[in-house]
Amino acid sequence: MENKHKLAIIIGSVREGRFGPVVASWVAAQADAHGGFDVDIVDLADIDIPLSLPAASPKLTGDDYPRPAGMAALTSALADADAFVLVTPEYNHSYPASLKAAIDWHFTQWTAKPVAFVSYGGAAGGRHAVLHLENVLSELHAVTIRDGLAFPNYFTAWQDGSPTDPEAAGYAKALFEQLAWWAGALRSARRAAPYPA
Repeated sequence: MENKHKLAIIIGSVREGRFGPVVASWVAAQADAHGGFDVDIVDLADIDIPLSLPAASPKLTGDDYPRPAGMAALTSALADADAFVLVTPEYNHSYPASLKAAIDWHFTQWTAKPVAFVSYGGAAGGRHAVLHLENVLSELHAVTIRDGLAFPNYFTAWQDGSPTDPEAAGYAKALFEQLAWWAGALRSARRAAPYPA
């Protein structure tokens, strides 16, 4: 439907035993409940993402960037999306290398699109990872959403696939309200005029 926004929920961790798919599944259910999104879960563990990048060149930042064939599904999902939710743990006060590599292989796919963050971790709930991601995505001309979700001590704060905090669904609704507003505004802007490079 035209009034729905295409949302890519990206599971950033590929670590063995990761908790990301549980969080992403719950986030997808909240997005479905909101009703403003067509949801696609993108699991980086299912995609071949090399850490070695091609030589830097200002001419290789668009659709002609020489990406491996195994990355085609990821590139397509990012290009088609009107909005993103990045689901990330916190590793050593930052985010996983898999997520950095996925971001770095792409440029225009992020441009003038909104990005929300759902993080989980120890006492900080992944907020250090999100602070780093906000800087990175701003460099790629994405718009980061203020109201994210952070789950401290996730290993004791979730039960049966859902957070135990009774306010979590309300926080998620606020996130998706902001994300839907920005997705609509930025989609209209991209259609009205090319983003100035």
